Formats: sequence, C-alpha cells, structure tokens
Amino acid sequence: MGLPLPSIPAKRYFTIGEVAELCDVKPHVLRYWEQEFTQLRPMKRRGNRRYYQHHEVLMIRRIRDLLYEQGFTISGARNKLQEWIQEGRSGRAGVVPGSLNPDHEAADGDVDTVEDGASDRPSIALQDSADASTLHRELLEIRALLTI
Repeated sequence: MGLPLPSIPAKRYFTIGEVAELCDVKPHVLRYWEQEFTQLRPMKRRGNRRYYQHHEVLMIRRIRDLLYEQGFTISGARNKLQEWIQEGRSGRAGVVPGSLNPDHEAADGDVDTVEDGASDRPSIALQDSADASTLHRELLEIRALLTI
C-alpha cells in the first residue's frame, strides 16, 4: 500500500519519537495502542518517558499491519495478536509470508508455503539463497517476539 518501513537499527532502546518514525504512526497512536494491547508495555523511566525494545517495535509493526493493511478492528487485531503469541509459546507458530515482517512485501515465488498434511504448520520451500537470508532475518524477528 504505502512505502516500505525503514529498517530497525541495532540498538537496545527506542524513544516514542523514534518508534513513531520506524512504524509510520503518530506518538499519540502508540500511547493509545498501549491501552488497547496489553502485550505492548514499554519501559518507563524519568518523567514517564517511554523506551521501547526491539521486540516491541516489531509488535507495533505487526499491529499496524493488522489494522492499516489487513483491515482488522482493534478487537480483531488484539485477538489475532494474542493467537500468535499463544501459538508461539506452544511451538505451533505457522509462517505466513509477509505477516512476520510487515515491511517485507512477498514477491511471486519469494516464499511458498505448502501444507504437509500431518500437521497444522506450513512448511517453507526455499527457492534460492536470497530466500534463505530473508527467512533467517524473519526467524530472528520471531525469536525476538517470543522472548517477551
């Protein structure tokens, strides 16, 4: 739909202004989402300043994708996010291209999911080494989300 989101720098904490830029949402929207999504709890320091960690920036991008790109309501997005977290904790997280990294547009032939029939998890068929690096990056993002 819009321009791709910028890559997330390798740092430990992000201010609300930095997160707003990285996720293309206004700071007041982030504060509102904190009230609506209990999983989103940035650290607060002096003067109630918010400091977000990498996994929270990824979660915000996922929330943004659900609301703005996929058309979920707040309630629907809250339920979907909770589903993903529960699936991740139980080890049943299915990989769907583009859903793990909202700023990554899946191109035709980028990553194919194939049902294996024996399980509810899709398997991933890699087309070339570029797909392997994309998969590796997305798996690292998943791991960061699951260590909440």
